[in-house]
Amino acid sequence: MSKLKRNERIAAMVKILCDQPNRIFTLNYFTEKFNSAKSTISEDIVVVKQTMERMNLGKMETIAGAAGGVKYIPLTTKEQNKELLEEICTKLRQAERILPGGFLYMTDIIYSPNLMQRVGEIFASQFDYKNADYIVTVETKGIPIALMVAKATNLPLVIVRRDDKVTEGSTVSINYVSGTTSKIQRMSLSRRAIRPGSRVIIVDDFMRGGGTAKGMVDLMREFDAKVEGIGVLIEAKSIGKRLVNEYISLLILDEVEEQQELIKIYPNPELV
Repeated sequence: MSKLKRNERIAAMVKILCDQPNRIFTLNYFTEKFNSAKSTISEDIVVVKQTMERMNLGKMETIAGAAGGVKYIPLTTKEQNKELLEEICTKLRQAERILPGGFLYMTDIIYSPNLMQRVGEIFASQFDYKNADYIVTVETKGIPIALMVAKATNLPLVIVRRDDKVTEGSTVSINYVSGTTSKIQRMSLSRRAIRPGSRVIIVDDFMRGGGTAKGMVDLMREFDAKVEGIGVLIEAKSIGKRLVNEYISLLILDEVEEQQELIKIYPNPELV
């Protein structure tokens, strides 16, 4: 490969790093890829680092030592959080989203790759995941959100099932009480999915009473796994005690008034 100009190297470097956040790329990787000296690559990294930090596009972290290198860490500002979360709220306030029973149609938003990628970066900015081993969610609507959090943190995603699957092999199952319906439900996870003693971050799409989150916390105990944090896209404004206490929510659903076609939803003030 012929040598690239500095602007070409920097453009390629930014693309590579941003496509694979929280993955360490060694200097040797870039020297071989760009056919350039280490000193040249080091200078390029300084330019990228300074520009990203100046433009609030995330953080570049350099790791010293023989096994060191550089990695891109997604970070969002309160202004960026507000812009995205207000955009989602605007979509969710549409009266036609109200379903019978006061529920809200959210499927198109949850399955939007563009929106959920940015949501994943917000979550990654809120959690301390340095010692975490997995991102954990429960099927099905939590999967797109958790997948993007997993990408932003460079952690594997583990999906808890509602029912046992033959393809999962031996599983651990528990019963839990739904915080919404107060009914007993079931969730299960393959014994191979999580190493005993791991640290996990739980991500889900919606929290009302906290029953599902509490169920996942209890399931993690069966694997001797420690929950480092819990994140939900939307929490319903509480009218009673939740089954979990410590969690991060991005949006707060205050009220859905079916007759008046009114939806009160707003960003979590702590994030904006």
